[in-house]
Parts: sequence; structure tokens; C-alpha cells
Amino acid sequence: MEDEFYELAGFGVLANPDDLTLQRAQGLFAAARDAADFSVVQLMSRTTRDGARIEALVVDVECDGVPSKNQAGIQYRERLALLVGQDQAALVEVLALRRSFPVLMHQNHGARDGAASLCLYFGPTPTVMRTWTPQRFLRRVQWWLEQSAKGELHPADQPVEHLFFASKFELVLPWNIDALQSAGGVRMTISRSPARPDGGCTFFLKAINTGGGVPTGLASHIELTLPPVVQGFIERDPSTLGDLANLLAQRGVDLLPQLVAALSSGVGSGGVPMGQENSFVVIVLHIPMVREAGGEVQRVARRAFLIEGDLHQLGVKAGALYEHERRYFAEVQGSFLARDPATDWKNEPVVPMSVLQFPDGLAARAQSSLNDEGPRGALVGAGSLGSAILNLWTRAGWGRWWVIDKDHVKPHNLVRHVAFAGQVGELKCDALAELSSAATEGAAVVTPINGDACDLSAAAMQNALVNAELIVDASAALEYPRHASFQEGLPRHATAFVTPNGNGSVLMIEDLDRGMRLRSLEAQYYRAILREEWGVKHLEGNLGTYWSGASCRDISVAMPYSRIAAHASTLAEQIMLCSRQAEACIRVWARDPETGGVSVHEVIPTAERVLYFGELTVFYDEGLARHLKALRLASLPNETGGVLLGYHDFNVGAIVLVDALPAPSDSQTSPGFFERGVAGLAVAVEDASSRTAGIVGYVGEWHSHPRGHSAAPSRDDLVQLAEISLGMHGDGLPALQLIVGEGDIRVLQGMVRA
Repeated sequence: MEDEFYELAGFGVLANPDDLTLQRAQGLFAAARDAADFSVVQLMSRTTRDGARIEALVVDVECDGVPSKNQAGIQYRERLALLVGQDQAALVEVLALRRSFPVLMHQNHGARDGAASLCLYFGPTPTVMRTWTPQRFLRRVQWWLEQSAKGELHPADQPVEHLFFASKFELVLPWNIDALQSAGGVRMTISRSPARPDGGCTFFLKAINTGGGVPTGLASHIELTLPPVVQGFIERDPSTLGDLANLLAQRGVDLLPQLVAALSSGVGSGGVPMGQENSFVVIVLHIPMVREAGGEVQRVARRAFLIEGDLHQLGVKAGALYEHERRYFAEVQGSFLARDPATDWKNEPVVPMSVLQFPDGLAARAQSSLNDEGPRGALVGAGSLGSAILNLWTRAGWGRWWVIDKDHVKPHNLVRHVAFAGQVGELKCDALAELSSAATEGAAVVTPINGDACDLSAAAMQNALVNAELIVDASAALEYPRHASFQEGLPRHATAFVTPNGNGSVLMIEDLDRGMRLRSLEAQYYRAILREEWGVKHLEGNLGTYWSGASCRDISVAMPYSRIAAHASTLAEQIMLCSRQAEACIRVWARDPETGGVSVHEVIPTAERVLYFGELTVFYDEGLARHLKALRLASLPNETGGVLLGYHDFNVGAIVLVDALPAPSDSQTSPGFFERGVAGLAVAVEDASSRTAGIVGYVGEWHSHPRGHSAAPSRDDLVQLAEISLGMHGDGLPALQLIVGEGDIRVLQGMVRA
């Protein structure tokens, strides 16, 4: 019958194949002519308003793979139109011209009363066109028809189709929209971004403060959850609320009852006064999508519709409300008082929008592949490294943070800091809190504290440090981590820093019970620097161009922010991982700036030993103890000894032992006697100081006792201690003598008193 097929409106008939001018159209004609299962019915062409030519091949295609009487409704022989445009980068469009052609998945944006447009390819058009040929295209058409007829075009494990095509308009909801709705009485406003080149734009629904004047763009927001909809034809967006209702009705969903219920909700028996109208109504539909009727919900699609006008006025138009004496009242649905069915609502224009939402912490963690919400933490130091690390954590939704710093943003900080020019002069802690809130629309919880973390007298400081679950030091200084090591009642600590030249970074984290504190981990880190090849140039660059304290962690040379960012990414991730484990950890990363290659060095921490000597406390660790015992054992039956390396810190009343050098080659030794030599000793001590940025140096002597003897000092040992003390008196420093016995180690301390 003549009306069995759709006509191609605006197309004229071409008399013969020579009238085809487009190369792809010519190629398709030749391929269809040579294919046994394609026959060309008609050739046509048209010119668009902008002068572009479109050529069409109307063909009949036969598919042996189409089952007879298939549920999809595809026939063995189908009539198609192949539309070829001038743009060589565009796909050839395929229209199914049979009027009774079924509505199926994988059809392009079209109309229910027009020819179906087949969606042949799932990948991007440029990818398809790399290997496109007319012959392969015709085979793809047959494949689509056969797979659709068998119900296999949409695999069982492929996500169900959306109800609507993507829109060039978007609505972005607040991350806490559910809480705002539950709170009630929260006023909302809607704003929009500038238009994009395609004419689309993004709308933002935001909560506003209750104080102040009445802002413009006030919006009412309602959400409707619809009954499940079976996947299938992808709908074009409606232009009016009535079109939306009709579209949903074709999918078995009655929109009006839910809309009426939402519009009348909250009005109450006393009604609501007129004169407080909002400018917009935002309707967000939640649409459960199922693979087949009665099936399990596969996804919940969301679509928003923006209507200009007041919510209560829309309620009147929909028959949900009526006006009386300057108030709105809810209609009594189904009673004898109910008025004639309202129809004005159907003409309300709508702006359809895809629905997006700012991520909350849970969504950010899911997107970041994080399984835990992170600690209640305190970050000490809001400088270049601390700011970069916090930026990574807050964007990922990891942790709730106090940020402690007493410095403010200076212009030169902008080179290596996340702050912006407009924040110059602000406290760094305030700047980070602002940026974290701006980056997450307030979802990240960051509380700034201005002050010195070593000063626990401030109530805010004490509250943060005592109530945190993890404290991360990124201060680029030694004061806080050493101070914190002597504080009881504080949580687990970690310290992270970038080396002065920016080529290395370090992470030290205490064990969960704080049995290995940062003071001990720091000493073991220095010992690794002294012993390992990677330690030779690890701390190069201290006392450089931008001297700021000359500690092992001062960023003291000119370097690009990229080095800070590279190490910040590693450290942020490693702190997240290590904080989930109970053990202490020392890790060092070395990065080659020429190639970007990174090597990691693990230092296995050992338990701390503490010796109290009144004003000063001596600390060393089991690793050093084992080293000393091994040196003694290797020298038996003779005694041996050497120099102790470590550092003094009078701020915390400590002497920390780092390492013990073996006996110089010119030492004198026997089973009952040892006299340390000097060969190479000065160079070794100087090398230790150089490698550790001047921190580690000579702190005393050590020697061993022979078999069968404890570490109890002999008269000669006490004489030696006196001599060492006199030698160090010139610098006003106490001297240490360490003795390794058969089964014990003893440390003696000596100092010249005035």
C-alpha cells in the first residue's frame, strides 16, 4: 500500500545514479547494487536552507538472520533510507521507512510519529569513521536489524537506557539537598551560567541565608518519584508540562496526581497568604528504569524541568489549590466541592534539564575509590605542601580537618601555594578553609585555627589536638613534631615534608599506640641517610637561595610548584593508606626531575629505648642497640668502640642517638683494652653532618666490654667520661659514654659544672 511507508519530505527524485554527486553516496549505491540482499528502490536529494546537499538511497534490505514472527516486530524485508550529507566526518543516517516499524532501543533522537532513526554504532563517530566503508556499513545495518529482532542488541549486562536524550541544559543541586528539604523553610534561589557556544547553560539551585533582603531568582523546589518505567524508546524533551504528562502517559505513568499532591503539600487547613510569590518552580523527576515490566530497578534516572512562575499559582492552574480572600487553599480532591478538571497547567512552558549534583563526602569518596571516610584530623602547617595535601583530601571527601597555622599569605607564596591572589594578606589557615569550602560547595569540613601548635594553652588549639584522631605535621620545621613527641594524651602523629631541593619527600607515622614516636622515627630516618646510598644527596640544597631556617625539611631553593604537587600527591595517598594500619612507618621517595622516575625506600622502624638523666633524657632505638651488639660480637675476644652520632635538643630536653661509627683503623685493641684511633674519623663525622643538613654530629663515645663482663663502667671508663666531658665543655654540651656489655647496654652522661 502507498501509505505503508513514510515519504522523505523535501526530497526530489534523481533520474539515474550518475546524478549522485557525493562520494559516499556513490560508494553506497555501488555496494548496494553488488549486494545480493540489498536492492535500490529510489535515489533522491535535497538542499538544506544553508545550501548543504543531502542525497538519499531508498533501499530494501533482506536479513536471513531475522527470526520469523519475532517479538521485536522486525520483518525479513525492511525499507530503509540512507541519508548521506556533505560532511565527510558525519555518520550516514539510516531511517526505517515502514510506518509500523517498532519503537526499539538504540534509536536516535526522533519523534514517535516519524520514521525511526537507527543508532548503528555505540562508539564515538571519529572512531567509527576511521574504518568506515560502504560495504561494512551495509553489513552493520543488517547486523542491527538481526540483533534487534533477536533481542540481543542490548546485552543483559549493559546498563538500561535513559528515558531522555542528553540535554544541553543542566541543573546542579546542592550536595546536601536532602537535608535542606528535610529542614523545611529553607529558601532557594536559582541562577545560571553564561550561555555556551551550543546555546546550552547550567542552572544552579542554592540555599540562601534567611537574613538580609529578598534576593532575586527565588525558586520553589519539588521532587517526584515516579512508578518504574520500562527502558525502550529514548524520548525527546517536552516543551510544555502537558507534553511531559503525555509522554509519561505513553509509558504508563500518570503525572498529574503526584504533581497535585506536591503542589498542595504544606498548605494546611489555614491556607498560605498570597504576596510571597517566588519567580521559578523546579520539578525534579526521579524515574526508576527497569529492563522489562516487573523487573528489578536498574537505575533511577533524574530529569528536571524549570517553570517560570510561582509554585502556588501553578497549583491553582493544576487544580491543586484555589484562591480565597488573598490566601491559597488546597482543593478537596474527589469531593463534591472539587471544581472542573484544570487544564491551564498543560500549557506551562518548561526548560528540560539534565540533573547533576555537587558531590557530598560519600560521593567524593566513591568517585575517588576510597572505602573509609577518613579521620577527624588536625593539619599542622598550611604552607605549600600542607595546602596541596589538604586540597587533595578535601576534594576526595577524606577526613574532617582542623588546620593550624599562624602565618599569612604573602605574594611570593602564590608560586607554590593553592591560595589565590585575592587571598594575599589572609591567614593561611583561613585561606585553606575558604578554598576547601569553595571547591566542595561547603561539603568539606575544615576549621581554621590561627596559632602555634606547640602552644596548648589556647582552648581552640587544645580542643583540636586532643580530640583529633590523627595529627599530620606539614610545617616544614622541627619544632612541632619534636614537641609533640613529648606530649601525652595526644593522638597518633605523622610528619611529611619535601626535601630542600624538591627531589625527595619523607613520611614518618607513629604506630597507633604511639609506642614509636616521631622523635625516634626521625633518628632512624637519619641513620638510613647515613648508611644508604640514596642518602648521599638526599638533603642537598639546604642553606640555599631562599634560606628559611636550614633544617632538613626547609624548602630553600628555587623550584617549580610541580615538584611540590608531585610529592603532595604521593604523600596524601600514602598518609591515607598508612593511617589504616596500626604499625609505624618510615618511607622516603626520591624523584628524578629529568625523567620523572621515582624510587621508594622503606626504613623498618624499631622500638624506642629511654634513659632519664634529670634535665636531659637520652633516646635510642632497638635498631641501634642491635648494631652495637653486632660490632662488639664481630670484635671479640677484643674490645672495640668508636664515636656516637646524634643530636641535642634543649627545647625538649633530649639527646637522641642516631648511629655509632665502628672503630677507626688505627685504634688499639685487646681483650682487656681499647683506645680509639682517629683515622678517617673527622671525615666521617663531617659527612654525617653534611648528609643531615647539619643536624647529626658528635655526641660522645662508645666501647664494648669483653666476654663475661656487663656494661658496668670501670674506673678507666669513668676517667674517659670525664675527659670527654671536658672536651665538650667548650661548646657547653653534655657528653655521653655508651658501654656494650655481655647482655646489657649502659649509657653514662657527663657535664662540667661551674
